[in-house]
Amino acid sequence: MSEASWQDAIKWDENGLVPAVVQDVLSKEVLMLAYMNRESLAQSLASGQTWFWSRSRGELWHKGATSGHTQTIRSLRYDCDGDTLLVQVEQRGAACHTGSYSCFYRSIDLPGTDKAEAAAGEPQERPEERFAVLGELETAIAQRDAERPEGTYTSYLFDKGVDKILKKIGEESAEVIIAAKNEDPDELRSESADLIYHLLVLLRERKLPLDDVLRELGTRRNKPTTNKMR
Repeated sequence: MSEASWQDAIKWDENGLVPAVVQDVLSKEVLMLAYMNRESLAQSLASGQTWFWSRSRGELWHKGATSGHTQTIRSLRYDCDGDTLLVQVEQRGAACHTGSYSCFYRSIDLPGTDKAEAAAGEPQERPEERFAVLGELETAIAQRDAERPEGTYTSYLFDKGVDKILKKIGEESAEVIIAAKNEDPDELRSESADLIYHLLVLLRERKLPLDDVLRELGTRRNKPTTNKMR
């Protein structure tokens, strides 16, 4: 579909605007909600970075133009009704003007959820939640990468760069091997967790989504029996 035809497919409101949900392409965290008009959308497509329309100032604004926290567009979609855009971006720094990784950093406790379950005893893990901690950890690492709070180990790794991260992965891999040779399940569990954590830091530093790794595993699993995963 051409740019002109899909721009016509969008249902612009009475002010010529459409809401744009911005999502981190790596962690899948929702970063912010802003508005685009035809001109800001055209600027976004031409530059490869997000441009929006400021309803309060009545002008176009380039995200990160003053802060340096720019958003490089990796995909752009609109929903079934054509009244909302989904912009997946590679976020540089923090998305929120407060310095937070995401604008959605405040939460509301819902009745009958975590607190109620805790009162009734240990909640039963649902199958879809088995690997939820990996997604949570990926988001936490992305937040550290964006905000770089002083005194945190993850910030330290990102500040030192890929060579330091790779060195830690090498060290943790060796410690996993030693733990396995020692036949110590507690040590093996702990060292394996350290290795997975550092691997997720590396994926973030190299801008490779965990989803891509999982997709690769799925592809291998479904290949003929010559595959390593069969």
